[in-house]
Amino acid sequence: MNQAWWRDACQPLDNAAMDQARARQQQLTKPAGSLGQLEGLAVQLAGLQGRERPVLDQVAITLFAGDHGVVEEGISAYPQAVTGQMLRNFVGGGAAISVLARQLQASLDVVDLGTIDPELELPGVLHLRLGAGTANFARQPAMTDAQLQAALQAGRDSALRAAAKGAQLFIGGEMGIGNTSAAAALASALLACPAHELSGPGTGLDSAGVRHKADVIERALALHGLRADEPLRALACVGGFEIAALTGAYLACAQQGIAVLVDGFICSVAALLAVRLNPHSRDWLLFAHQGAEPGHQALLAALQAQPLLALGLRLGEGSGAALAVPLMRLACALHGQMATFAEAAVADRPA
Repeated sequence: MNQAWWRDACQPLDNAAMDQARARQQQLTKPAGSLGQLEGLAVQLAGLQGRERPVLDQVAITLFAGDHGVVEEGISAYPQAVTGQMLRNFVGGGAAISVLARQLQASLDVVDLGTIDPELELPGVLHLRLGAGTANFARQPAMTDAQLQAALQAGRDSALRAAAKGAQLFIGGEMGIGNTSAAAALASALLACPAHELSGPGTGLDSAGVRHKADVIERALALHGLRADEPLRALACVGGFEIAALTGAYLACAQQGIAVLVDGFICSVAALLAVRLNPHSRDWLLFAHQGAEPGHQALLAALQAQPLLALGLRLGEGSGAALAVPLMRLACALHGQMATFAEAAVADRPA
């Protein structure tokens, strides 16, 4: 097996399709630039899909779940049992992302990478069981190398399944009690930024809980001696199974030529990891929203990302990305279906 498959070439953008889309935007019956960010979005999607008029009919959502050993340090407002319970809710149709997937007519795959319940067996869930959650990264590395490789491959496999379905857009979601701590630790390591500036309430910590969470992360970063230029080592030392799988999925989507819509804080950490591992993957990443976690803005800035929405979201599950899909579909519809000045017999501004 290619142990460094993520370094393989990503698909190139179709510059001719982008030029055609830009030219079309100039001909539509509106002042140039009047649809703002939606115009650039349509042009970008044209380059990603290799067609002047992109569409988003086929959306694939994969939700990755895993537990986190660092919960032993008292960094979450919820018990770890919630991860497994939410898996049942996802496939039962009662979770936010389940509702959104139905509304979007998107496929929804649920992948259990390793919860604290090794006996968990749910119809409709792909149980990979890489471990009973990660190890407590405040005391030892979160993952072995074998677990890291398997989690990255799980993400890659999800992207290959999406490609086989003809997906035009991939959304990754996550579930795992304690995963905002793993994400904040990774962001702190990758951005060389103090944990106290990036740590937030997650599932509902009070201010004292947030301070404790940041202290735990700072101790872990000192324990492992992480550097910003070691993304894989950081992922192994303080990451989570689901964050690694998201990273693998984003990289494989770029290699397969599938546009990715990145969700919030945790998914943006995975996006930054993907870009650090293979910089050309950045072309395939679109960003749904700016979330409420304090570290998210720093990640978006590092990725030079311009998110579509700012709704104060912090649910995770891929929910913010799913909420942005109708806006993206409308951007495509406006781009593809508006009349040109010539078609509508409307006078254009003088050249």
